[in-house]
Amino acid sequence: MSEHKTAQRGSREVAALALRIAITPTQEEENAVRKNAAAEGFSSSGANFGGEFISNISKIIERAIVSARREGVIGETHAEEGAVAGAAREALSQIMGKAIGLNIGGKIAVARCGEHVSVAAFFGIGLLHLNEISVGLGHRVI
Repeated sequence: MSEHKTAQRGSREVAALALRIAITPTQEEENAVRKNAAAEGFSSSGANFGGEFISNISKIIERAIVSARREGVIGETHAEEGAVAGAAREALSQIMGKAIGLNIGGKIAVARCGEHVSVAAFFGIGLLHLNEISVGLGHRVI
Protein backbone atom coordinates (compact mmCIF):
# COMPACT_ATOMS: atom_id res chain seq x y z
CA MET A 1 0.00 0.00 0.00
CA SER A 2 1.28 3.45 -0.80
CA GLU A 3 2.24 5.91 1.91
CA HIS A 4 -0.48 8.26 0.64
CA LYS A 5 -3.30 5.71 1.06
CA THR A 6 -2.07 4.73 4.53
CA ALA A 7 -2.07 8.39 5.59
CA GLN A 8 -5.73 8.68 4.53
CA ARG A 9 -6.83 5.97 6.96
CA GLY A 10 -8.37 7.43 10.07
CA SER A 11 -9.88 6.54 13.38
CA ARG A 12 -13.12 5.26 11.81
CA GLU A 13 -11.42 2.61 9.67
CA VAL A 14 -9.13 1.51 12.50
CA ALA A 15 -12.05 1.26 14.94
CA ALA A 16 -14.10 -0.76 12.44
CA LEU A 17 -11.22 -3.21 12.02
CA ALA A 18 -10.82 -3.64 15.78
CA LEU A 19 -14.54 -4.43 16.04
CA ARG A 20 -14.39 -6.92 13.15
CA ILE A 21 -11.54 -8.76 14.84
CA ALA A 22 -13.20 -8.72 18.27
CA ILE A 23 -16.38 -10.37 16.95
CA THR A 24 -14.66 -13.22 15.12
CA PRO A 25 -15.83 -16.51 16.66
CA THR A 26 -12.76 -18.60 15.74
CA GLN A 27 -9.01 -18.16 15.51
CA GLU A 28 -9.14 -19.06 11.81
CA GLU A 29 -11.62 -16.28 11.08
CA GLU A 30 -9.59 -13.81 13.13
CA ASN A 31 -6.45 -14.73 11.17
CA ALA A 32 -8.27 -14.24 7.84
CA VAL A 33 -9.55 -10.78 8.86
CA ARG A 34 -6.11 -9.78 10.10
CA LYS A 35 -4.40 -11.04 6.92
CA ASN A 36 -6.78 -9.07 4.67
CA ALA A 37 -6.30 -5.95 6.81
CA ALA A 38 -2.51 -6.31 6.69
CA ALA A 39 -2.67 -6.27 2.89
CA GLU A 40 -4.35 -2.86 3.18
CA GLY A 41 -1.74 -1.40 5.54
CA PHE A 42 -3.28 -2.17 8.93
CA SER A 43 -1.67 -4.03 11.82
CA SER A 44 -3.77 -5.83 14.40
CA SER A 45 -3.98 -8.38 17.19
CA GLY A 46 -6.57 -10.16 19.28
CA ALA A 47 -6.71 -11.99 22.61
CA ASN A 48 -9.44 -14.03 24.30
CA PHE A 49 -10.31 -13.58 27.96
CA GLY A 50 -12.79 -14.68 30.57
CA GLY A 51 -13.59 -14.74 34.27
CA GLU A 52 -14.96 -12.37 36.88
CA PHE A 53 -14.96 -8.83 35.52
CA ILE A 54 -13.51 -6.73 38.35
CA SER A 55 -10.66 -9.11 39.20
CA ASN A 56 -9.70 -9.41 35.52
CA ILE A 57 -9.65 -5.75 34.39
CA SER A 58 -5.87 -5.42 34.68
CA LYS A 59 -5.32 -8.83 33.06
CA ILE A 60 -7.49 -7.87 30.08
CA ILE A 61 -5.58 -4.62 29.60
CA GLU A 62 -2.27 -6.52 29.89
CA ARG A 63 -3.46 -9.04 27.27
CA ALA A 64 -4.25 -6.20 24.87
CA ILE A 65 -0.76 -4.72 25.32
CA VAL A 66 1.07 -8.06 25.11
CA SER A 67 -0.83 -9.20 22.01
CA ALA A 68 -0.23 -5.82 20.32
CA ARG A 69 3.51 -6.02 21.04
CA ARG A 70 3.73 -9.68 19.97
CA GLU A 71 2.03 -8.97 16.63
CA GLY A 72 4.03 -5.80 15.93
CA VAL A 73 1.08 -3.42 16.28
CA ILE A 74 3.09 -1.34 18.76
CA GLY A 75 6.69 -1.19 19.90
CA GLU A 76 7.87 -1.30 23.48
CA THR A 77 7.79 2.44 24.13
CA HIS A 78 5.82 3.91 27.00
CA ALA A 79 3.81 6.05 24.60
CA GLU A 80 2.66 3.09 22.50
CA GLU A 81 1.95 0.80 25.44
CA GLY A 82 0.17 3.65 27.21
CA ALA A 83 -2.00 4.35 24.16
CA VAL A 84 -3.17 0.73 24.03
CA ALA A 85 -3.69 0.63 27.81
CA GLY A 86 -5.72 3.86 27.73
CA ALA A 87 -7.86 2.75 24.80
CA ALA A 88 -8.43 -0.66 26.44
CA ARG A 89 -9.44 0.96 29.72
CA GLU A 90 -11.85 3.23 27.84
CA ALA A 91 -13.40 0.23 26.07
CA LEU A 92 -13.83 -1.63 29.37
CA SER A 93 -15.26 1.40 31.17
CA GLN A 94 -18.09 1.57 28.62
CA ILE A 95 -19.49 -1.76 29.81
CA MET A 96 -18.50 -1.62 33.47
CA GLY A 97 -22.04 -0.87 34.66
CA LYS A 98 -23.35 -4.09 33.12
CA ALA A 99 -20.40 -6.28 34.11
CA ILE A 100 -19.68 -5.46 37.77
CA GLY A 101 -20.10 -8.57 39.88
CA LEU A 102 -20.61 -10.90 36.90
CA ASN A 103 -18.51 -13.19 34.74
CA ILE A 104 -17.39 -12.18 31.29
CA GLY A 105 -15.94 -13.97 28.30
CA GLY A 106 -14.91 -12.75 24.89
CA LYS A 107 -12.15 -11.09 22.94
CA ILE A 108 -10.21 -7.84 23.02
CA ALA A 109 -8.71 -6.62 19.74
CA VAL A 110 -6.20 -3.91 18.85
CA ALA A 111 -5.93 -2.31 15.41
CA ARG A 112 -3.57 0.34 14.09
CA CYS A 113 -2.88 2.28 10.94
CA GLY A 114 -0.37 5.08 11.11
CA GLU A 115 -0.94 7.12 14.24
CA HIS A 116 -4.43 5.74 14.98
CA VAL A 117 -4.90 2.91 17.50
CA SER A 118 -8.27 1.42 18.48
CA VAL A 119 -9.14 -1.25 21.01
CA ALA A 120 -12.45 -3.12 20.87
CA ALA A 121 -13.81 -5.49 23.51
CA PHE A 122 -16.66 -7.85 22.62
CA PHE A 123 -17.98 -10.20 25.25
CA GLY A 124 -20.81 -11.96 26.95
CA ILE A 125 -21.68 -10.94 30.51
CA GLY A 126 -23.70 -13.00 32.88
CA LEU A 127 -24.38 -16.10 34.87
CA LEU A 128 -24.75 -19.59 33.44
CA HIS A 129 -26.54 -19.30 30.08
CA LEU A 130 -28.23 -15.96 30.86
CA ASN A 131 -25.83 -13.69 28.99
CA GLU A 132 -25.94 -10.09 27.89
CA ILE A 133 -23.71 -9.11 24.97
CA SER A 134 -21.69 -5.93 25.17
CA VAL A 135 -19.14 -4.00 23.12
CA GLY A 136 -16.69 -1.31 24.21
CA LEU A 137 -14.43 0.76 21.97
CA GLY A 138 -11.52 3.07 22.71
CA HIS A 139 -9.20 5.13 20.49
CA ARG A 140 -5.89 6.89 20.92
CA VAL A 141 -3.39 8.64 18.68
CA ILE A 142 0.32 7.90 18.95
